[in-house]
Amino acid sequence: QKFSEVTSQEFVTQTLRNAVSIGKIAHAYLLSGPRGVGKTTIARILAKALNCTDRKDGEPCDKCESCTEIRRSIHPDVIEIDAASRRGIDDIRDIQEAAKAHPMKASYKFFIIDEVHMLTQQAFNALLKILEEPPPYLVFVLATTNPEKIPPTITSRCQRFPLQRFKVSEISAKLKEIAAEEKVKIDDESLFLIAKLGDGALRDALGVFDSAVSYCGNKITVEELTSFLNLPQKEIY
Repeated sequence: QKFSEVTSQEFVTQTLRNAVSIGKIAHAYLLSGPRGVGKTTIARILAKALNCTDRKDGEPCDKCESCTEIRRSIHPDVIEIDAASRRGIDDIRDIQEAAKAHPMKASYKFFIIDEVHMLTQQAFNALLKILEEPPPYLVFVLATTNPEKIPPTITSRCQRFPLQRFKVSEISAKLKEIAAEEKVKIDDESLFLIAKLGDGALRDALGVFDSAVSYCGNKITVEELTSFLNLPQKEIY
């Protein structure tokens, strides 16, 4: 819910936090990277930080009305669009119309477009028109797993932030933190195994961890985990 809680990606979170602190906000950001590394999460935190009524050092308070509404996805000025299912020119025209209206409650009107590389060529052309002449209250965050599919005319108008895959040690540390919070006992070998299965994506590792908790309960051992995941023992390797 805050920049400080984002695992790894310090380069991106620190840069955005500083930008919010000093008021140097770009009209468009492009967050790229593999699945499950925090692109949409960072976009939502940026929306919170820009519209928070009690932020400190560029960090949202996560308690005010604006932060609470964004967390619950009901803020009228923070609009999320999945370009995988809404990829046509009509969908971008809807955004153009919505962008003309001033924010209802917040300082900024915020559009998060997920998987932006899925837009059609005509949709990209329509999006380019908004990015060329944006009103001062408008901020776009474009998130993608395939930045090479986005036209150069779009990328050149964005501040670009490539997000990295997580190391196994970073995923293990985050899982250990979550396990402690959820009062789940788990040994280091199990943590390492789940972190490896995440393959650099924290979200995938969390999915395996959730399934393991459902199967093993509040105590996860490596024997139960390998049996549940149907993995051969180390000795067999």
